Parts: sequence; C-alpha cells; structure tokens
Amino acid sequence: MSGTVTVLAVDDQEVFRRTARRLLAAAPGFEQVGEAASGPEALRLAAELRPDLVLLDVRMPGMDGIETARRLARSGVGATVVLISLGELPDPVSLRSVGAAGCLRKQDLSVRALDRAWAAATGGAATDAPRGRSAPP
Repeated sequence: MSGTVTVLAVDDQEVFRRTARRLLAAAPGFEQVGEAASGPEALRLAAELRPDLVLLDVRMPGMDGIETARRLARSGVGATVVLISLGELPDPVSLRSVGAAGCLRKQDLSVRALDRAWAAATGGAATDAPRGRSAPP
C-alpha cells in the first residue's frame, strides 16, 4: 500500500466535481477514488470504496451534507469528513457534533488548503505528500 490519501468528492454540482478532479490530480499524496452527486450516493460509495477523506458539500438537495456527515460518522466507514461550502461555514461545535473534522470554502480550495485541512483533521503536520490511514506502519 502507498501513503496516498484516498478521496471521495461529493457535490451536487458537476462544475465542482470537475474542479475537485483537477485539484486532486494536482495534489501530491492525494488520489480521487470516487465522486458522488448526492448524500445517498456518497454513503453507498463510502461504504464500497472506504476513502480516507470525504470532501462533502454542505448544501445539496435532499440529504444535505450535514445529514450525510452524520450518517457517515455512524456508518463506521472511518473516513475523515471535511465539509465544503460556497456560503457561510458551520461553526466548529456543529461540525464536531455531526462527525466532520473541518470545513473549507469552495473558493479557497487549493492543493495547500487541502493539505492543511488533512493535516489539521488528522493531527499531523502539513506536508507535500500527506500520509493517510492507508500508509504502511
């Protein structure tokens, strides 16, 4: 196994999923293993793919990102969830209550922001090649 952090990107808007694909392709140490357009699809793919990280849109029709994060936490998948939003970010207490490790504004997403969010969420230091749960001991 490599030290690559596997990522599931979840957003109801194709334009963001396309942006996430490009961002993750350019991010050393990260690999996109799937994408979903809804909460139910995210739950199914997370159970199937077992990603290290789920980038999850806060506002989606039907099951929103908050409820999806809550269900992911209860599912035992073990993925780190970072919520993403174009608008106002949830407060830290709300994030923790639903099992999310952090939140980023979509307009602030970059390789560096992704690396820092992963490091903060997992208690590690930001590096050019983050190491996820899949890293060998």
